[in-house]
Amino acid sequence: MKKRLFSLVLIMILLCGMSVPTAAFNINTYEMHHEAGLVVYLDNDTVIYDKNADKKMYPASIAKLMTAIVMLENINNLENEYITYSKTALNLILGTGSAVYAGDGLKVGEKMKACDALAALLISSSGDVAYAVAEHVGGTVDNFVELMNKKAKEMGLSGTNYTNPVGLHDDNLYTTARDIYTLAKHAFSIPEISKLLKMSSYTMEATNFHKELTIYTSNLLISRNSNVYYKYAVCGKTGFTSKAGRCLVALGEYNGYKYITVVLNTSTEGGVRNDFIDTSNMLRWAFNNFEYKSVLEATTPITEAPLHLSSEFDHLPICFEGGLKTILPKAADASTIKYEITLNQTEFIAPIQKGEVVGSADIFYAEEKIGTLNLVAGQTIEASPLLVFLDAVKKFFASSVMKIVYVVLCAAVFIFVISVIILNKGKKKTRRVRYIPLSKEEHDEIGD
Repeated sequence: MKKRLFSLVLIMILLCGMSVPTAAFNINTYEMHHEAGLVVYLDNDTVIYDKNADKKMYPASIAKLMTAIVMLENINNLENEYITYSKTALNLILGTGSAVYAGDGLKVGEKMKACDALAALLISSSGDVAYAVAEHVGGTVDNFVELMNKKAKEMGLSGTNYTNPVGLHDDNLYTTARDIYTLAKHAFSIPEISKLLKMSSYTMEATNFHKELTIYTSNLLISRNSNVYYKYAVCGKTGFTSKAGRCLVALGEYNGYKYITVVLNTSTEGGVRNDFIDTSNMLRWAFNNFEYKSVLEATTPITEAPLHLSSEFDHLPICFEGGLKTILPKAADASTIKYEITLNQTEFIAPIQKGEVVGSADIFYAEEKIGTLNLVAGQTIEASPLLVFLDAVKKFFASSVMKIVYVVLCAAVFIFVISVIILNKGKKKTRRVRYIPLSKEEHDEIGD
């Protein structure tokens, strides 16, 4: 009884405790300048900041992350394979304003190593190289774009569509901040891509048209000579068109914590690159205000449900499986966590084993869902043999077979009663009165 009372009290504390406003997940420490953004704890994909994360947006050159992924899936030897720039690729890039290789761009017939092409694609975001790669891998740019969209579908990027490998503006080339997170998480996990995106500069080998050349990153967060350098920024990919605005997806790491940030359509004011400012502020906010912690223990009952066939217990204690461990604001504790419970059934029957899954719970902090946990039986409870026997007898007499027997018996009784009634009625109709003549004495006594 005490245990049951304790569980009920704990439930009331957790469910009715301090209310945390949604602003707990808003970045109110810094002024933000982007139309859509996201901050995600990389280890378990926990979103701690979300602004229009599912809104259709233009990615600009962040699309080149997909170009690089498809390129690597189709070129096995980056050091020994060469890519040739064609007249068709040149015509596609002319007049677009896209960044080109070496300032004056690739020349028709120019050949470069695939490893250098990948570097130019990611570090200096060269659009002409993107077209050269697309033709080399796909045969045509259109074929390559089909490969990009096929890969996007495989990755679950439901809000993304590509029409070119560069990220040049097209109303039908779009994505979302959430899709960019998924794309970047995959791209950053590929060693060839991650290595290049961490470089502030890269030296290209000489080609048949260019001498040896050093290119520099467009991601100024990792450039030590930049006034927006942020030492905890690991890597990232920039993008810009007049319609997309300034865009940036970045990875930051500090003290073992890793976050991926996304900002789309970020404004530039007075020459200030707010894509870099917003990203570094978002990372500071995450590093300063969040930590990975355990807030709900696996051994603490959080609710209970009616239990049958046990002579010792009439309710089953229910706990979280493994407890709750996730990234949360440093001020968060059990009193600030809320959850919505769904049990597999409303009542349970002994025997039941400790740890047996009996339901699930969606976990919320500051009105944001932060995870789903299994609910399990808090202890092993054996069934009472006598109660099991009585329950079996009860179920037998309540079974479908017995219901049929009851119906048959009732029908038989009904038929019997009707038959008796009919027989009795028939006998009354055929009954004859027997005549017994009076004796002489009786006749004389009555008279004529």
